[in-house]
Amino acid sequence: MPPPSPRPKTFLILSQVYIPDPASVGQHMADVATEMVRRGYRVKVFAANRGYDDPSLKYLSHETINGVEIRRLPLSSFGKKRILTRIIGTAIFMAQVFFVALFTPHIDGIFFSTSPPLIGFVASLAAMIRRVPVAYWAMDLNPDQLIAMDKIKETSWTAKFLEKVNRFILRRASLVVVLDRFMADRLTTRAPLDGKMIIMPPWSHENHVLPVNPATNPFRIRHGLVGKFVIMYSGNHSPANPLATLLQAAIHFKDEPDLRFLFIGGGIGKKEVNAVVAEHKLTHTLSLPYQPLGDLRYSLSAADVHVVSLGSDMVGIIHPCKIYGSMAVARPILYFGPSPSHVSDLLDDCNFGWHISHGDVAGAIRMIDRVRKLPPDQLCEMGMMAQRVLELRLNRELLTGRFCDALEKHLQLTDA
Repeated sequence: MPPPSPRPKTFLILSQVYIPDPASVGQHMADVATEMVRRGYRVKVFAANRGYDDPSLKYLSHETINGVEIRRLPLSSFGKKRILTRIIGTAIFMAQVFFVALFTPHIDGIFFSTSPPLIGFVASLAAMIRRVPVAYWAMDLNPDQLIAMDKIKETSWTAKFLEKVNRFILRRASLVVVLDRFMADRLTTRAPLDGKMIIMPPWSHENHVLPVNPATNPFRIRHGLVGKFVIMYSGNHSPANPLATLLQAAIHFKDEPDLRFLFIGGGIGKKEVNAVVAEHKLTHTLSLPYQPLGDLRYSLSAADVHVVSLGSDMVGIIHPCKIYGSMAVARPILYFGPSPSHVSDLLDDCNFGWHISHGDVAGAIRMIDRVRKLPPDQLCEMGMMAQRVLELRLNRELLTGRFCDALEKHLQLTDA
């Protein structure tokens, strides 16, 4: 009688957000989970059972997607609109996943990101108790973000507590993945990370955002964009991604019949966009919610130019992931933010967009007027350059492969 096959090693993922929720963190976690299943691991995901941005969306409590076993926990997300309910949902989720991580049998490694921000504490504590390795994917940094946005003071007890938690997480992690060189610089001042930190940008979901011909794009047709020059911001509307300068430029162009501004997505900054549109009666501006993942290629391809915004104090704290979707659909970039940054690095190196500083409304007006008058073939050439950079350096197959190689190596999941 042949000996029984060895059980596959079990990899535990703790993330408040997971597909089919459209939030970027959940989509990227799903890519990693799917690749780990393909490599022969058993992957279990514990996530919230309601939508991250829209809590009215309820997902199945138990589900298997692409071989990944998903369990969604109740009362663990109430949306982002109210601070108190967000804190309550986060606390309930963290309490549940702590016990999950303690009592799920036969786990060989734990993986988490920053959704919710303190999930790393319970994941690291559980990993320490169970004596299994843990991997941390730093998508954004706190208390850095809260301090930069004047939500808390650097000297406050909250900031000091979060800083201690960060140092505990970094010390416990067997692998720390950061999104750019600026984020790496911030984290290396907090703990010794030599040999266990890698710098890797996130990837675009190319299979959802392949370019669509503007003439036949149903999104452009449905929203009356045929024959218009479309400037689009698509993604999370957050104070960390300021849109005030772009909105002031949109007000200036309110009487231009051939120009359209689109703001697609959600977040607490959405109120500012809607208020400006209503106050100034901006009939040339559309504010739309997040689009279904399956329609993303149509909405992103509807733009002639994509806007990427990064707060002046946010370099190395958050990473402007939305640039990759714009590059995937071969569109040039209008970047609002500081320099140097990850975006300015890309634009300086590859020349597929333009840079405007926050607050420079006159400069934004001049740049938009210049860009919309460029020959279509020049815009197309810049967009194709963006797409080539993505395909050669930032494609999903390449980066997920590197990511999972690092997980296997640093979490010692292979028998070699």
